[in-house]
Amino acid sequence: MMTKMGIVGVSTIFFATITLFAAGGAKIKITSSAFQAGGTIPSKFTCDGADVNPALRFEGAPAEAKSLVLIVDDPDAPSGLFTHWLIWNIDPKATEIVESSAPKSVQGKNDFGKSGYGGPCPPSGMHRYYFKIFALDSDLDLAAGSKRVQLDAAMRGHVIAQGEMVGHYSRSH
Repeated sequence: MMTKMGIVGVSTIFFATITLFAAGGAKIKITSSAFQAGGTIPSKFTCDGADVNPALRFEGAPAEAKSLVLIVDDPDAPSGLFTHWLIWNIDPKATEIVESSAPKSVQGKNDFGKSGYGGPCPPSGMHRYYFKIFALDSDLDLAAGSKRVQLDAAMRGHVIAQGEMVGHYSRSH
């Protein structure tokens, strides 16, 4: 059970993230052939399966975009927002990420302490996983292996469009 302080902390991070990116008004549609928006993420894409990223498609990036960023996170983690994948400087003309692969880009260090995708692995209960895509007006000069806080800071003021899709996952213990 999350403490009142934990809920306040998660809420603060969540609303700060929304505020941080609110300037990007245009919408990008993000979908997956692996699961429906709001649906259950198949175990293949989690720590209970092959732990590979699902195929993702996105459309609607503005023509003036210079790069795309993908962030996958879980706001329901006991310790607060947990980042599963950070990937930036994706070609803005890209429209998909193929299952079990990453496009030519730069990847950051997730909260598992590794670069690349780390699938859902909730300790208990049903968690929400946000797949967020951002179009930026520039490439990011950020080293591979950078963490979420560094990526968020580098993106500030550069988001021109964004979109998100949520999937759910609960482990059967």
